[in-house]
Amino acid sequence: MTTYLISFPSGAMQITPDELSLADTDAHQVVEDAKAAGVYVFGGGIDEDVAAQLVAADGSVGPITYNDPAHLNGGFMVIETDSREDAVRWAARTAAACRCPQELREFMYDPRA
Repeated sequence: MTTYLISFPSGAMQITPDELSLADTDAHQVVEDAKAAGVYVFGGGIDEDVAAQLVAADGSVGPITYNDPAHLNGGFMVIETDSREDAVRWAARTAAACRCPQELREFMYDPRA
């Protein structure tokens, strides 16, 4: 099994408030279908009202983040599938539900993780 990240930045959803309700219903249906198919690992949306913080190795916390935190917003889903083609199909279903294209990224395999 390979693990994939399906995601989109919050600004990608250019929809009306009425469409948002439908998109929410459709997106949750994709999640339920992914769970039923046994490919769903976890997912959710980044809370953009809570500021990101950079935590150093010594435990100190600062308000500074890496250069482009704008890409760390929106929604995401992590899935595990047997093939990239399956991952593309789930990304396409998510794109249809969320009414915007999705980024598909593959996690590197690490047998110790």
